[in-house]
Amino acid sequence: MAVLTSYDPTSYHKVDGGEHIEAIAVGSVEITPIELLPAVINNAKVAQKAWASLPLIERQQYVVKAYQQLVAVQDELATLIGQEMGKDYRRATYEVGGTIQNAPYFASEISDALTTEQIDNRTELQYRPLGVVAVISPWNYPIAMANNLLMPALIAGNSVILKPSELTPLVAELFIKTLNKVLPEHVLQVVQGDKALGQALVAADINMVAFTGSMAAGKNIMANAASGLKRLVMELGGNDPLIVMASANIDSAVRFAVASSFENAGQMCTSTERVYVDERIAAEFEQKVVALASRYRVGAWDAANVNIGPIVNPAQHQKVLEQLQDAKAKGARLLLGSDDYPLPFIHPTVVTGITPDMLLEGEETFGPVVAISHFSDIDAAIGRANNSHYGLAAVVFGGQGAKAVAEQLEAGMVGVNQGAGAGNAPWVGAKQSGFGFHGTAAGHRQFAQVRVMNY
Repeated sequence: MAVLTSYDPTSYHKVDGGEHIEAIAVGSVEITPIELLPAVINNAKVAQKAWASLPLIERQQYVVKAYQQLVAVQDELATLIGQEMGKDYRRATYEVGGTIQNAPYFASEISDALTTEQIDNRTELQYRPLGVVAVISPWNYPIAMANNLLMPALIAGNSVILKPSELTPLVAELFIKTLNKVLPEHVLQVVQGDKALGQALVAADINMVAFTGSMAAGKNIMANAASGLKRLVMELGGNDPLIVMASANIDSAVRFAVASSFENAGQMCTSTERVYVDERIAAEFEQKVVALASRYRVGAWDAANVNIGPIVNPAQHQKVLEQLQDAKAKGARLLLGSDDYPLPFIHPTVVTGITPDMLLEGEETFGPVVAISHFSDIDAAIGRANNSHYGLAAVVFGGQGAKAVAEQLEAGMVGVNQGAGAGNAPWVGAKQSGFGFHGTAAGHRQFAQVRVMNY
């Protein structure tokens, strides 16, 4: 049986004069052969019929009890997140702990959203299961992102097949194994493998795909799902802009710009990727950004007081370097940091003078970089902020007029003097950052078939 090996990103290093890259293996899981997918899906279909026949409240109770089992492996899950993708232990603990602690509330919210509604004395609005749902989850938040998709799918009465990122297979294996101590057999299954397995799963005889990942992968999923007209919910990343007006509280804007750019080593779909600052305050803003960014500590996931961990793998590390080198070659200036970091870290980096022709402005970076440009005309800044295929989140810092600027931004989530998105609001992207959405009653209902029943 072939295996999928997981590597500690902190240990990546070049050997043989830079010709090869080595890393320490954390562990391995068995790869799911593509030819076994039909059996996995058949098991899911059989289990789904019995699961769907249970009352909604019983499915909710099953799921809550299953999540309670995670308490016993909370530390192990947090450690695996650090070992597999480099997130520091404190943040990994928050991710796992938050998922566990929020489970009863989240399950209740989902159940409420899927409860049959009485329209009048003869008509009901019902939320029925779709069937088999494939959840394809990312590596940067391997528990939280998977949970946001699989829990509403399960409570809606679907069976779920989770295909996690091949970079975090051990986290997923333990997560699903633990939940399955309570859930009925084959209601929740995990398959392990690379891109080819994910594509085969999407093309298979299933009913829905729920995905978080890249825009390119999302387009491929949509194409492969078309023949079966499968339901889709996809969050496809972002290239999020921040506009800092002359009337902004500069210290607040600086704190947000740095924290949002550096969180999870910048490996976050709602990271601030582009900062447009009014030229009248640009010098002070940049000085304070550099001062704050310089205080961030880089290190391994289990080191004390670490703010920025390693980049997840050499390919992503190289992508960040290429964007920095491209920006420097086209005239941008490095105010902090370098464009040539050795594996596995990218240290806090601040760049100014970015322009629309630079990769740093046009693409999602996924690294700890604050990329800044100055503007003299607010309409021009709004135009550049909107000049992207992405539209996940956008933020404006400013006084009077900030809300009017925010209203013009093309994003699914917009914040004024704060981050975009909130726990009690949908997680939604505009443009090519999303197709469907999740979170809140409207999002949970996308995992169900709406049925009008007249009596």
